[in-house]
Amino acid sequence: MASQAYYMGVDVGTGSARVCLIDQAGVMVAVESKEIKTWNEKADFYEQSTEDIWASISYCSKTVIQRAAIDPALVKGIGFDATCSLVVLDEDTNEPISVVGPDFKETNKNVIRKLKRPKEETKLINATQHNLLKYVGGSMSIEMEIPKVLWLKKNMPADLFARCKFFDLTDALTHLATGKETRSFCSTVCKQGYVPVGVDGSIKGWQEDFLTSIGLPELVHNDFKKMGGVNGVNGLWASAGEVIGSLSASAAADLGLVPGVKIGSGVIDAYAGWIGSVGAKIQWDPQYLDQSHAEDDEEQVFHRLAVVAGTSTCHLVMSKDPVYVQGIWGPYRDVLLKDRWLAEGGQSTTGALLHNVLTTHPSYAAALEKAKSKDQNIFDFLNLHLEELRVKENAPTISYLARHLFFYGDKHGNRSPIADPSMRGSIVGLSMDSSIDDLALQYYAAMEFIGQQTRHIIETLNNAGHKITSIFMSGGQCKNDVLMHLIADATMLPVAIPRYIQDAVVLGAAMLGAKAATEDENGNTEGLWAIMDRMSQSGKVVLPTKEEREMKLLQAKYKIFLQMAEAQQAYRKSVDEAIGNWKA
Repeated sequence: MASQAYYMGVDVGTGSARVCLIDQAGVMVAVESKEIKTWNEKADFYEQSTEDIWASISYCSKTVIQRAAIDPALVKGIGFDATCSLVVLDEDTNEPISVVGPDFKETNKNVIRKLKRPKEETKLINATQHNLLKYVGGSMSIEMEIPKVLWLKKNMPADLFARCKFFDLTDALTHLATGKETRSFCSTVCKQGYVPVGVDGSIKGWQEDFLTSIGLPELVHNDFKKMGGVNGVNGLWASAGEVIGSLSASAAADLGLVPGVKIGSGVIDAYAGWIGSVGAKIQWDPQYLDQSHAEDDEEQVFHRLAVVAGTSTCHLVMSKDPVYVQGIWGPYRDVLLKDRWLAEGGQSTTGALLHNVLTTHPSYAAALEKAKSKDQNIFDFLNLHLEELRVKENAPTISYLARHLFFYGDKHGNRSPIADPSMRGSIVGLSMDSSIDDLALQYYAAMEFIGQQTRHIIETLNNAGHKITSIFMSGGQCKNDVLMHLIADATMLPVAIPRYIQDAVVLGAAMLGAKAATEDENGNTEGLWAIMDRMSQSGKVVLPTKEEREMKLLQAKYKIFLQMAEAQQAYRKSVDEAIGNWKA
């Protein structure tokens, strides 16, 4: 009988590091999180520190080992995930380089988490209309790494920029753990304009003509050494969970582990959510069970949309072949499963939208006070209030109460599938009421918008060639039963909810560690889908409504949702045409 083994997952989110331990069956035995520092001393600048991040990871690692009461030697594999953040280190010394101007001397601040300043750089990049842009939905986002690097070049002293090497955060973490420079396909393909060799004639992955044309010839020098090099020449690339090295002695001391633990190639945080959720075991209603293949067949992943929900929401779907969808990032090859493609959609604000709708309403303080008096969170309170209002009004459903309230919620722009950052929110149907009843209805309308926009993304994906038949949710929003039913009803698809809803991301990272730990003497590892299928736990499912009139109501409101999106674009165009270059 094989001895017991454990696998560690490390997730670095927006404001905290989280570490978990899972056993060989995929059961989570311990989890711990710790805040990480973020500096936001100027508008649109958000910096972090690799030293601070690593210290938080180390604290969490030692804590979960102690809490699980296991011998550290039993940890056999570690996987990492992180936000899309740019890390800058010195090519020669490997020390942090400051990303904070104008003097760039604060070396503790060497991570750009978010930078909204490179608008001109992003415009310049997208104006090239380079072929690689078709793999990011037609245009590169201001949040991706190349606009940040270009901004640094324009603002950093030339001699300092010449010393820089660049990592996506998850690759920086595996670098700190192993000392290796190996890069992940996930980070570089999804966020840095890397096109895997063989795709569209790509020879080296990095596109020399593109980098030169946008003013970054420094990244081309020495076979792209600053970005990790050329795969198999002066650099190495790996798909999710493939072994990139072993835990170094110094890193092991920091983490409270033993040297030699296998380190799997990391992924961006939302992609770890895909790994930690789409393998969930679900007892399907026969109506929704695809009889063409077994439930444990890898074919399943091509029909499951992973929806990783938080402040914003990511939508991830895999395909055998590339599917090009305007307004959807990707298709990306090799980022999770080798020779498979992934597409990424998203909603700019979901959790943040609900927070905004609630906190800006005049009755929010009163509702919050009542919720506290009943020992409820604000969402549970409002969900119950909606049901009480339904009974009071003798309405057939809650949706009937909001039938004439039309809410469009792109208050922070649209990421998918319209891909228009100038989109904004609107509401039709307001009355003079400003009571808690009105707050509850506006909150419900915002949730209805989230469901309708999810349908818009899915329909766009399926119309382009995907075949999504189910939704696998993860994140804290899964606790909101009303929202889950709205998403199921709006999309008319079953919504599967895994066991570890708030820890799906760090669980996915741990599965990367489990894959790395299976490495044999020939360097081969067990397939990631096999790991996911073997280690994923049972979940529950929310089925769409069968009430015909509610289905008709949501269908009518979906058409209005689309019209509201089109109308505001037409309104802006009409006004812009009328005023011309007035401001100039």
